[in-house]
Amino acid sequence: MRENLAEQLTIDDMARTAMFSKFHFSRVFQRATGVSPGRFLSAIRLQEAKRLLVSTMFSVTEISHRVGYASVGTFSSRFRSSVGVSPTTYRQLGGFTTRICPDGRVRVTPKQSATIRGHVWPSAAGHAGAVFIGLFPDRLPQGQPIRCTVLDRPGPYALEDVPQGTWYVLAYAGEVPAAEEERLIPAQRNGDGDRVRALVGSVGPVTIRPETVIRPADVRLRPMNAFDPPVLLALLDGQSGS
Repeated sequence: MRENLAEQLTIDDMARTAMFSKFHFSRVFQRATGVSPGRFLSAIRLQEAKRLLVSTMFSVTEISHRVGYASVGTFSSRFRSSVGVSPTTYRQLGGFTTRICPDGRVRVTPKQSATIRGHVWPSAAGHAGAVFIGLFPDRLPQGQPIRCTVLDRPGPYALEDVPQGTWYVLAYAGEVPAAEEERLIPAQRNGDGDRVRALVGSVGPVTIRPETVIRPADVRLRPMNAFDPPVLLALLDGQSGS
């Protein structure tokens, strides 16, 4: 997938490369990544588009073609719904957003909501800076989160007014070298120009029922790997806040 983003890949193409039947390939892929092959391919296309927008001078039209979209309109619409801002705005903001707004379409009353509360534990492999924690309907962190918060560093968190349903708690942070005092935000580059390694964590499915008041959900960060769906949501250019 990563080597052929501009190609019109099908599930049959992917399964043939893996030497599996289409149905077995889809089951194995979803078990390994948490999402279907089609959704994973769409996500890494948009992730590459994010990278090209902030690191090249290619036009939005050219970028859309480079990541496999025949229509720039379809690309722009998909980008906005997944990242939270348009491709042009994302480029103007340098790859970050000034605020993350929870999905306003999800409304609850006090009697219908609960609180998800827990602790974000740091990765044993490195020190984390600011941590984004979002609540999403599935394992793919894209679009507006149902609820979210940002911590200065790993520690206790709470997501309030969570509606009934089944959700996934997803956390994302940038690794900070132990010797550095300044906190680096997710996806920021360090002083040597190298990209700070991403740390991720998730827990779910987390079910909120009518009788749920507080639902515990601890999250442990770990280095992101090739099987993790990319974080498409534009994150904050800062340490905490919304």
